[in-house]
Amino acid sequence: MIPHELLEALHAVVGDAGLVRDASRRTPYECDGLAYERCVPDVVLLPASTEEVSRCLALCHAHGVPVVPRGAGTGLTGGATPVPGGVLLGTGRMRRVLEVNAADRFARVQAGLVNVDLTRACAHEGLFYAPDPSSQAACSLGGNVANNSGGPHCFKYGNTTRHILGLVVVLPDGEVLDLSGPEVDPEGYDLVGLFTGSEGMFGVATEITVALTPSPEVTETLLGIFPSLDATCDAVSAIIAAGLEPSALEILDKLTIAAVEASVFAAGYPADAEAVLLIEVEGAPVECRETSDAILAILERNGVREVRRATDELQRKKLWAGRKGAYGAMGRVAPDLYVSDVVVPRTKLRELVRATTDLCVAKGLRICNVFHAGDGNLHPNISYDRRDADEVRRVIEAGDEMAALCVAAGGTLSGEHGIGIEKRAQMELYFSPVDLALMHAVRDAWDPAERMNPGKLLPIRACMETRTRPVPAPAEERA
Repeated sequence: MIPHELLEALHAVVGDAGLVRDASRRTPYECDGLAYERCVPDVVLLPASTEEVSRCLALCHAHGVPVVPRGAGTGLTGGATPVPGGVLLGTGRMRRVLEVNAADRFARVQAGLVNVDLTRACAHEGLFYAPDPSSQAACSLGGNVANNSGGPHCFKYGNTTRHILGLVVVLPDGEVLDLSGPEVDPEGYDLVGLFTGSEGMFGVATEITVALTPSPEVTETLLGIFPSLDATCDAVSAIIAAGLEPSALEILDKLTIAAVEASVFAAGYPADAEAVLLIEVEGAPVECRETSDAILAILERNGVREVRRATDELQRKKLWAGRKGAYGAMGRVAPDLYVSDVVVPRTKLRELVRATTDLCVAKGLRICNVFHAGDGNLHPNISYDRRDADEVRRVIEAGDEMAALCVAAGGTLSGEHGIGIEKRAQMELYFSPVDLALMHAVRDAWDPAERMNPGKLLPIRACMETRTRPVPAPAEERA
């Protein structure tokens, strides 16, 4: 339970609109997109400014109460799952665009601003914000910073960290650290780069300075329709091997197509296709034409059945609405969805997509694939019912085994979703005890009491072990 005197002090800071005590209003905050991990928070704080966040964290720090930061709740790894006896601090009331500087191509925003709203705010200047998670119509920029989020067009433009120029961060004790920049290459320690991807363990980002990108002269969207998922994967590998640079390469398999076409996101994907490859090419007219022609030749060599072109902006948006609405469409298959996030070498796309699919089928699970093929960022999606304990067990087992399979093949644990609770134990598959000890040391430098988002990202067993020994020196110092 949260001490009564703390609740009253927090209420004095945020008022009725910023303090949620009623159980029915707290329940929606019990989880993020990782539905099988749930905990109704004892209290929800919704501050409206950096100052309010600072005062709230100072009060929680003084009372020894843990804090879990939360953006829009669209995360998929349990990173925003509340902890017993703690406070959940959401940024949903902090949605202002503070500045758009078209001349220097940057913007300053509050952390709760929805991703797509930033592009809407600067589109009239011929600019856009490049990172575009599939949840960009709902996810917040603060959450994107916390997880270093990606998206379909990050094949060309890179993940969130490449676009963050500065931050205003409130540290666990309430101190405000102004790193708002904008600085492309800061002197000294790169604290902005370190904070990006830290999953809420270092503090709360309240204001973000982001780089804006000029809108391309021409955008061409193609849909390759294939007779097999293997052939689609091979086509992507061939495009990469040829050194071509489309802005997006996205694969949707047959089960995903069926779910999308039966939903409000219907995009006109052919129901009889085994898979489709959604391709986008951007740039100057000559660049787009040459790249598109080269890609079309590769698709033909890899057995494409048909290629469709979006003839106008409406068709383009419809094709992308189907891709970005795919996760929502899976609600027609089962009430819950587990979305894995692993990265594999792009030369092994066919092999790993097949292996992860076979693994889930062997466990009697319903799996579909829709993923950022250009990045080798797989998203095996398992539809399930969390009310079935045995099915939940098999889903968790499948997630662990898929991660181990991809790491063994030379891949990594996460491309864009982060680690959270979901892959916390799996960190030991990829990182050595020395690596994990160094991570704990960095975390301790920001939050010695470990009250910011406790129990996330870093393995608990490794945490206990590193408390009993010093951080190992780098190899060159030991030599």
